[in-house]
Amino acid sequence: MNLAFWKKNKDSQPKKKKSKAREWVDAAVFAIIAATLIRTFIFEAYTIPTPSMEKTLLVNDFLFVSKISYGPRIPMTPLAVPFVHHTMPFTKSTKAYSEAVKWKYRRLPGFSDIKRYDVVVFNFPEGDTVAIDSPDPSYYNMVRANGWQTVQNSFQIVTRPVDKRENYIKRCMAQAGDTIKIIHGAVYINGQAAPVPAGSQHKYVVETTGDQLNSSRLEELGISTSAPDFYQIDSNKFLYNLTPANVLALKQFPIVKNVTVYEESNYTDFNYDNIFPHDSIRFKWTDENFGPLYIPKKGATVKLDESNIALYDRVIRVYEGNKLEKREGKFYINGQLADTYTFKMNYYWMMGDNRNNSLDSRFWGFVPEDHVVGKAWLIWMSYGDGGGIRWNRLFRNIK
Repeated sequence: MNLAFWKKNKDSQPKKKKSKAREWVDAAVFAIIAATLIRTFIFEAYTIPTPSMEKTLLVNDFLFVSKISYGPRIPMTPLAVPFVHHTMPFTKSTKAYSEAVKWKYRRLPGFSDIKRYDVVVFNFPEGDTVAIDSPDPSYYNMVRANGWQTVQNSFQIVTRPVDKRENYIKRCMAQAGDTIKIIHGAVYINGQAAPVPAGSQHKYVVETTGDQLNSSRLEELGISTSAPDFYQIDSNKFLYNLTPANVLALKQFPIVKNVTVYEESNYTDFNYDNIFPHDSIRFKWTDENFGPLYIPKKGATVKLDESNIALYDRVIRVYEGNKLEKREGKFYINGQLADTYTFKMNYYWMMGDNRNNSLDSRFWGFVPEDHVVGKAWLIWMSYGDGGGIRWNRLFRNIK
């Protein structure tokens, strides 16, 4: 057969038209791939579920989180159901991913490094092990309080890889190489007082002449007069959750004698083991009086001994994958005697702006760089408890 004639005859044949069903399938596949690439490498939408960042961020604020600001993280668990984080919808523990393929931590170049006071989304560092249906998000806190056997017998336990752990949002108060210290609620970085975000809140004891403050006036100032943000301590002392502007306003009230930072350890039988590094023998730190603590930096070396091993134990064992042992008072890393350790990653110290209502680094420690998801960028939607849109918050940059 003449080849040219066959080709001409073939090309002249009409192409078979795709069915409507096939067109819909192709469009759906394209949309899923495009959306997945955008969510992975450019930006992703998140919702604020808790008040830990109030009043900087409010419950039911809807955010765009930039993946390109710090550089997109390559998925470490690439085999996953699209648009689902770690658990299949309508189930409690069915995994939405497979660990048959695991990739090492890698990140593409970004526009900047993480800077102090950025608002950052990251995977919960203690979220590698989870007790399903537990009211406490930290499995390790439950174990410290109740014992390993009790927790194992009481809950279904699951483990999760880094990129499938719960997403948290906090403010980066200290970056790799910094030294952080908290004195009576005030944060100091490298010996300098850290700026206080305008929307941050802290609990204060407001002492009056004996009269209670006018609730209507407090509401005008945006001060809550209901629990858990309000509590009457005694006849002339009241506990309020206040922003810096609120503190200045209350100090002008004629009946207000004094406004001081609330420190739980002054009013309760404080459990020092709840605070990182969970060693109340050597570190009697509280959420309001903490440190000094060095934040690990990639390539930096620290001396290891009994005085500081609790601070860096989890970094060495869990985040950087070494075997750490103690024998006859000496430390061994991967079977080798070690009195120093050189960090393989950068770490960060994250805190919520709602200081007395935030589960943050003061309770579970450092955030490794491989846990960082992205930078909180823009509020694109927000609605209140009644379902009404908070128009004044739409398209607001996050600072």
